[in-house]
Amino acid sequence: MDHEPFEDTPVSRCQFYRRACGLPAVIDPPGLGRIVVHAGSVWGITMPARLGQAVRAHLHGQGNSVGPIIGHPRSGRWTFLIRPDLGEVDDMRLFAELFRLDVSVARAGAAIALPSPTASAGAIRQWIEPPASAFRPSGVAVVKAIRAWADQMSRRRTRDGDRPSGITEVDG
Repeated sequence: MDHEPFEDTPVSRCQFYRRACGLPAVIDPPGLGRIVVHAGSVWGITMPARLGQAVRAHLHGQGNSVGPIIGHPRSGRWTFLIRPDLGEVDDMRLFAELFRLDVSVARAGAAIALPSPTASAGAIRQWIEPPASAFRPSGVAVVKAIRAWADQMSRRRTRDGDRPSGITEVDG
């Protein structure tokens, strides 16, 4: 009996994302093999990789699972797939706080590209933490981890003699 080896295609990968990972993935556009999730039941928080590493370490240190993380090697960024529980995401203060840290939130309606087995897409996105189930961390927990990193960086700058951003000297 002949058995063909399992071939990882955009269609098979998309089915895996849907069935095993609970991600509402679609191929868009079909001809290119790009796999996306339209944010709704899943959101994304994208940040510089260095910050992503600190956030992942903080979540692990707090005993939390980190859930799926997508790496973007060309841009040096990571996207955490999260539960859409950031009710305050429209709050301009939170938006401004995250913007200053080069962090963005992909919320309802945004397209979040997932790693795909196509040659070109594989070089653009890769799994840092692959999905293994439908688990996503709380967006609130990820934002708290970002804030913890920002607080630590601010204390480090202050301790090293630098002024925190936004504070200027006044001659008097």
